[in-house]
Amino acid sequence: MAHGVKRKRGRAAMADGLRVIEAAEIAAAVRELCIEANIYAGADILAAMGQARSGDASELAKSVIGTLLDNAEVASRERLPICQDTGMAVVFVTIGADVHVDGDIGEAINEGVRQGYLEGYFRNSVVRDPIDRVNTGDNTPAVVHYDFASDDSLRITVAPKGFGSENMSAVLMLNPSDGIEGVEGFVMETVRAAGSNPCPPIIVGVGVGGTMEKAALLSKQALLRDVGSVSADPFWADVESRLLEGINKLDIGPAGFGGRTTALGVHILAYPTHIAGLPVAVNIGCHATRHKTKVL
Repeated sequence: MAHGVKRKRGRAAMADGLRVIEAAEIAAAVRELCIEANIYAGADILAAMGQARSGDASELAKSVIGTLLDNAEVASRERLPICQDTGMAVVFVTIGADVHVDGDIGEAINEGVRQGYLEGYFRNSVVRDPIDRVNTGDNTPAVVHYDFASDDSLRITVAPKGFGSENMSAVLMLNPSDGIEGVEGFVMETVRAAGSNPCPPIIVGVGVGGTMEKAALLSKQALLRDVGSVSADPFWADVESRLLEGINKLDIGPAGFGGRTTALGVHILAYPTHIAGLPVAVNIGCHATRHKTKVL
């Protein structure tokens, strides 16, 4: 292909062997994802709550789960947010090696958040500084995490994170000698201390390994897994199962009213770490745990 010649491929183009994606297309995708994530509950979560309602022995727990399912149905039908806390926009972007973005991707993402929260009539919850607390007025800036792949696609996941659940999350630097017992103990204590605050039934994301910030990122990425999925590593799959069983014996229950359904799932992601450390992070997701993905 001659230098500078572009050939249309879908809504993008090819130039010099690279697929070109316009910044405006990224902004439009983020706008759409912000709206969809805040309005439409995930099919996996709806299915898990339906199963939990059938399996819980507490009539009050069943009633609360039923109300949550009714709320999700109304939100979808009326195009209203599932929750009044439409969160801080967390955006995961995976950029293919054969992709060139024409424009500023960071500005495009924030423009998409700005448009999505305005169009959806969602609450603006972001303040410009942690101390002076002046609202930015458009829910920007987003928190953006970038990753890379060896293809020609651009994958965007928008995960609005409310702070009822975010405030209940925690990181701890364990000693290597604490082992798996220390990891499980920290997860259990974090959930126990959270109680009803994160709007259970919850999804528990756990990151183990890396460094302090890597463990925290892993714990948030773990919340993106489908509820009901299990770790590909048999060891961690067993830990997930054991923790889920233990958490659901805490009798916190839906909305904190007791019952067997405190958590819908426990998802663990692990990463290599330093010989002297054992970082563990727990990121709790509420009963909605919102996230939507689009591949450009």
